[in-house]
Amino acid sequence: MKIFSDGAAKGNPGPASIGATLIENNQEIATVSEYIGIATNNVAEYKALEAALKKAIELGYQNVDIHADSELMIKQLKGEYKVKNEDLKIIHIKIKNLLSKFDNYTLNHVPREKNKRADALANLAF
Repeated sequence: MKIFSDGAAKGNPGPASIGATLIENNQEIATVSEYIGIATNNVAEYKALEAALKKAIELGYQNVDIHADSELMIKQLKGEYKVKNEDLKIIHIKIKNLLSKFDNYTLNHVPREKNKRADALANLAF
């Protein structure tokens, strides 16, 4: 199952929202679109993925192919970049714990234009 996630903040920090789409066999099976209050863009990116992973677990998926346009988040989750921000450290640990519940997962950085649906869902929540 593929996950496309995105977070958005108007200001940094500012009003923030999250969006994600879960896709199986080219069919959208679930979405997330939620206002999360005041946050930075990076926190919103992580919270979008957190919500999507929780939805995938709820739906019983064991394998996820994650796509996000946040290079920072993907590289931090892969261990290529250190997590220095205290707010991100907390949610980074939550995401790693959620990822441990899957049999297999992949983390993919994608260009923004390949993440349009998740971006639209994030903006819809504003």
